[in-house]
Amino acid sequence: MNKLRVAVLFGGESSEHEISRRSVSSILAHLNPEKYDVTCIGITKDGKWMLYTGSRDAIMDGAWEQDESNRLCVISANTAIRGILLPDSGEVLPVDVIFPVLHGKNGEDGTVQGLFELAGIPYVGCGVLASSACMDKAVTNMLLAYNGIPKAKFVWCYTDDYLENPAPVEAEIAEKLGYPVFVKPANAGSSVGVSKVSSPDELYEAMQIAGKEDGRIVIEEAIVGREVECAVLGNRKPIASVIGEVLTDVEFYTYDAKYKDPDSKTAIPANLPVEISEQIRKTAVEAYRMLGCTGLSRVDFFVRNSDNAILLNELNTLPGFTSISMYPKLFEAAGIPTPELLDRLIELALERAG
Repeated sequence: MNKLRVAVLFGGESSEHEISRRSVSSILAHLNPEKYDVTCIGITKDGKWMLYTGSRDAIMDGAWEQDESNRLCVISANTAIRGILLPDSGEVLPVDVIFPVLHGKNGEDGTVQGLFELAGIPYVGCGVLASSACMDKAVTNMLLAYNGIPKAKFVWCYTDDYLENPAPVEAEIAEKLGYPVFVKPANAGSSVGVSKVSSPDELYEAMQIAGKEDGRIVIEEAIVGREVECAVLGNRKPIASVIGEVLTDVEFYTYDAKYKDPDSKTAIPANLPVEISEQIRKTAVEAYRMLGCTGLSRVDFFVRNSDNAILLNELNTLPGFTSISMYPKLFEAAGIPTPELLDRLIELALERAG
């Protein structure tokens, strides 16, 4: 049996560069070498694409960038090439499927997916539109609200409009949301640039922090409740995993709480009534299909303490695959170990390409 030629991309220019390195290390450890001929492309924080042939350990600590055997490379948008082009020699490395292990901007926002589409190479994960829509919290919120999927109340604004004239936005927040609220950049990942604001006096600074990450800002009511997550897998007929719960002592699940706090834990499966778990799974699949997701997404929810209302928070179209990441752990609990999960993701990529 011929091996599938898989190009795995990692790193990238986003604030989640380090998480990508950790994710790809886990993925490379679980890709079956009897099935796949894997080629690694590392992307530096300043956007250089490098063919990397060194060890996984060097990826984890960032030392891969100093590897003297690295060669500049590109994925050609020319469908006649369908592979990786090495400019120093003109050599082409054919590729059957691309696995982008890239989080955040230029990784899960539809930009790199557009390149794969132009190249005519199948790729793991959501397409251009779903990736872009789910990355943008303002767009996601509006689509969820339009389709009647319950979520926290929200408003959004352009960063420059607010900084030039805060009063109209502040009035809208007071009228529609009240305090406390969460202030978020519309496009950023892993809670980067997110602040909890308890009073109007704290708002301007939080808006400045969010505005450094994106040109639009989303402001949401603060939900007092449990944070739970559901993994979804599939194309036209997706399946949902068991439900997991985030257990942390911090006020909200920040980047540091996710990846650096030893006291942050998860419970799989979440200790929830069966009917609530099933409703979360149903809603996760409904939102996934409505937004046009394919391949995979992790769907995050709140279960409000006061009335057990299920409120969708966001969809993550390229969730982490680190050793502590919820997506692979949820499907492992559902009976799909990580090597099989990766096989399915690659099969779904080829299926979608038709």
